[in-house]
Amino acid sequence: MRWAVAEWGDGGARLCPLERDGRPAGPAVYEPSLAEAVRSRPEVERWVWRSTAEIYRTLLAAGVRVERCYDVQAAEALLIGHEEGQSGQARSLAAAWARLHNLPVPPDAPARAAETQPSLFESAPVPLPPGTDEFTALLEVYAGQVARTARTEHPERMRLLLAAESAGMLVATEMSRSGIPWRADVHRELLDTMLGERVPGAPEPRRMVELADEVSRAFGGAVRVRPDLPNDIVKAFARSGIVLSSTRKWELQQVDHPAVAPLLAYKSLYRLYTAHGWSWLEQWVHGGRFRPEYLPGGTVTGRWTTNGGGALQIPKVIRQAIRADPGWCLVVADADQMEPRVLAAVSRDPGLMEVAGRGEDLYADLAVRGFGGDRAQAKIALLGAIYGQTSGDALIHLAGLRRRYPSAVAYVDDAARAGEEGRLVRTWLGRTCPPLSVAAPEEPDPAQENPGGYGSSSAARARGRFTRNFVVQGSAADWALLVLAGVRHAIAGLRAELVFFQHDEVIVHCPAEEAATVTAAIAAAAETAGRLAFGSTPVRFPFTTAVVECYGDAK
Repeated sequence: MRWAVAEWGDGGARLCPLERDGRPAGPAVYEPSLAEAVRSRPEVERWVWRSTAEIYRTLLAAGVRVERCYDVQAAEALLIGHEEGQSGQARSLAAAWARLHNLPVPPDAPARAAETQPSLFESAPVPLPPGTDEFTALLEVYAGQVARTARTEHPERMRLLLAAESAGMLVATEMSRSGIPWRADVHRELLDTMLGERVPGAPEPRRMVELADEVSRAFGGAVRVRPDLPNDIVKAFARSGIVLSSTRKWELQQVDHPAVAPLLAYKSLYRLYTAHGWSWLEQWVHGGRFRPEYLPGGTVTGRWTTNGGGALQIPKVIRQAIRADPGWCLVVADADQMEPRVLAAVSRDPGLMEVAGRGEDLYADLAVRGFGGDRAQAKIALLGAIYGQTSGDALIHLAGLRRRYPSAVAYVDDAARAGEEGRLVRTWLGRTCPPLSVAAPEEPDPAQENPGGYGSSSAARARGRFTRNFVVQGSAADWALLVLAGVRHAIAGLRAELVFFQHDEVIVHCPAEEAATVTAAIAAAAETAGRLAFGSTPVRFPFTTAVVECYGDAK
C-alpha cells in the first residue's frame, strides 16, 4: 500500500492511503507530528511526497528511516522531459499542478548557495496559488503522473526509472547526513608537505611562491610572470618566440622551454590549493565528516552532481584523508567496464552479450575474438564506438568491430543519427535527451545548403556524438541507481552506511566484521540491477572490490 504525505506548517502532516491509480483509498487524516505519522505506519510500502530533499531530511533528523518513496518532483522532471524532450523545466509541485490545470507554470526557486551543515539545507518550496490546498494538489499531481507514466512508450520501464530515481533521492539524503569519514589532521599534513607552510602576508603557501619565482626566472626575470594568470603565461612565451593558443597541460608539454616544468608543477599545486586547500577543509569538514549535498540526476544523462564541496572531484592525493573509523573499514567497489556491458545489454548484440557474460575482463575477452589478443586495441575500438571517436586507432579498428558486433555498433550509430537530426533520444528505461544542441550555437556556414539545420552543422554533429554516448552512459546511470537501491536495502539491518557514490563507484563504511557481507551485497545488487533494468540477458555486471582503511589505498 502507498500513502501520500504532506508536511503541515505546524510540524504536523496530512496523509492518506492510495489506490494503484493514485486516487485516495481512504479519508485523509491529520497527525500532529510528521515523524510519528511515518514511524507509526511501518507497513507502508512506499511514501508519496513532494520532495525527498525537503521532507526526508526532517524524518532522518527525528530518527525515522523509510524503505521506499515516490518523489513527485523527481518524477515530474523525468516525465516532462519524456513528453516534451526538454530538460531543465520547472519540476516543483506547484509547476506540476499548474501544468495539470493548464495554468502558467511558475519557475523553480533559484539554486541556493551550498551550505556546509545539513541543518542549514532547508529551503521553502515554490508556493501554490492562493487558496490551493497543498495536500489536494499533491494527490491530483500524483494521480496525473501515474496516468502519464502509463502513456509512455514503455510504461514498465518508466515506472522502474521513477522508482530508481526516488531511491537515489533517499540514498543522497542519507549520505549527505552521514558524511564521508575524513581525517582533517591527515589532510593538513598532506597540504603542509606538498604546498609548504603558509607564509604570513604571502598570498600563497611557500612551495607555490618558490615555483612562481622559478617561472619568472625562466623567462629572464625582467618581468614578473604570474603563473595563475593564463594571459601572463601566453605573453611571456610570446616574448620568447613561442606561440600558444592556451595554457592547457597537453599544449605546454609540447614546448621546449625551462619555464614549462615549474609552470606545470605550479598549476598542479594551484588546483589543489584552490579546490581542496586549507580553506576548503575549514569550510567543509566538521566532526570528522565531509558532508556534501548530492544532487541525483544533476546532469542530462542522470549522473549525479553536488552542490558545492567538489565531492565528485576528490584528487587522488587527498583521498589519503578519507579513513575509516577505528574498528571500521571502507568497502570500495568499482563497476568493471560498466558502459561496454550496458551497451551489450541494451543493443542485444548476441556476440557482445556473450563476451560480456564471460570473465571479469571484457576487453581481454574481446581482444581474443578479433584483435589478435591486444587488449589495448580492443578497448580503444569499443570505447571509440561508444564515444564517437572517428580518427586514429579507433577508426582503424571500428570496421572490424562493426563486422563482429553489428547490433551493438548499429545501436550507437542510430542514436548518433537521431541526435544529428534533432530527434529525441532515450535511455533504455526512458530518460530523455533534449533535442537541442549541447554545444554553444555556432555561426552558420554560408556555403551550406541548409545553414544551421540538423545534420548540416558542426553543432548537430556534436550533438550526435553526445547522443551516441548518452544512450549508453545514461542507461548505465539508470542501472547504477538500481544498484544503490539494492545495496541500501541489503545493508539496512547492519551498522554499515553508504557514504559515497560516483558514476560507477560505491563506498560503504562498515565495521570490519561486516565487510564480507557488504561485499557480497554489492555483487548481488549489481546482478539484480542488471536483470531489473535490462531483463534476462547473459551479461554480467561484476565489481572490483577493495576492503581498506584508507580510500587512497583502494586503487
